[in-house]
Amino acid sequence: MNTIKLKSMLEQFYIEDIGDNDISSDFLFPKEVTGELQIVAKKEGVFCGRKVIEEGLYVVDSSTKVVCHIEDGGKIKRGTLIATATGSVCSLLKSERVILNLIQRMSGIATETNRVVQKIEGTRTKVCDTRKTAPGLRMLDKYAVRTGGGVNHRNGLYDAVMLKDNHLAFAGSISKAVEKVRAALGHTVKIEVEIETFEQLQQAIAANADIIMFDNCTPETIKEWRQIVPDTIITEASGMITNETIRAYAEAGVDYISLGYLTHSVKALDISALVKVSES
Repeated sequence: MNTIKLKSMLEQFYIEDIGDNDISSDFLFPKEVTGELQIVAKKEGVFCGRKVIEEGLYVVDSSTKVVCHIEDGGKIKRGTLIATATGSVCSLLKSERVILNLIQRMSGIATETNRVVQKIEGTRTKVCDTRKTAPGLRMLDKYAVRTGGGVNHRNGLYDAVMLKDNHLAFAGSISKAVEKVRAALGHTVKIEVEIETFEQLQQAIAANADIIMFDNCTPETIKEWRQIVPDTIITEASGMITNETIRAYAEAGVDYISLGYLTHSVKALDISALVKVSES
């Protein structure tokens, strides 16, 4: 994870949340009052967000002392002490909500990704994410997927070509679309083509696409069609894939299964923060 980018993100998040000042804490606690913040898991899962805790507390107050007890990817259960921080009570109270919002989301993504990865254990298939991330949080969402044992699809529209039905309809055919894009970009950028029919599959193979995505196809169809795809072409399955069917898709022989719900429908993992004022 890019620490410089993370710090910049956190600064913006705190501007949104704190504004001019925390009128609940700043007017109640003198600045010299110190305390301890404990971040504790309330549910079992996979933790993700150590850097968020460390950098988040530091952004608000660089004098805060932070100790993280769990590494990213570590298994947690109800009652697990994730991190402890000591410093100004005002600073700790200002820090907690932004940090919790992020690490709960990230840990939820990591936990679900890990659960899915375990479902297809023993197959050649890898689980990957999509661009269906929360705006502004893509770096964190995708990091959480990696933490859970998945891999990342393209980061954005800029680093890989993905030709979908609308692109292909405009271009006129798969071969024309691939040819035009490849001529403009050269050989260093991969081209993925989304297909739904056998005719489209044949066209994608003939066009020598780098990646073929079987979109909204059944496992049985993919298994049959996969036999004519050269080993030099990467295969991916997406759409219509559920927890009950993902094993069948993996056993169909695809290299990757992309799941948008890992990030667009994430259920936050329950984590709490408790601040205690130090005894004078």
